[in-house]
Amino acid sequence: MLAWAGLLLFTRFVPPQTVVAFAAFFLLLLLALICTFAPLAYALGRRIFPSRRRHRITWYHALRQATLASSAIVLNLILRALHSWNIIMALVIVVATIIVEVLFLARK
Repeated sequence: MLAWAGLLLFTRFVPPQTVVAFAAFFLLLLLALICTFAPLAYALGRRIFPSRRRHRITWYHALRQATLASSAIVLNLILRALHSWNIIMALVIVVATIIVEVLFLARK
């Protein structure tokens, strides 16, 4: 909640006229999305996987998955803000996110 409140206050009081303001906005958005997605990923992982695998579902995994999902969203929004977004780039970002997750899972 604090991350979303900080983002709301930032957008209310800081005009988006400089590159630093845009960078701060996207960093705050990334932090807010991570803080939102991490508990959701943890709860969903605990609910979906059987009880014999529960010891493998940790906050580290949920935080990693939330960071990857949030990064994909923020990268698409950055490209949209720069007027460089298209569906091909969105698919490339999603595929790259999936590949990174598979690499993390294969490392075990």
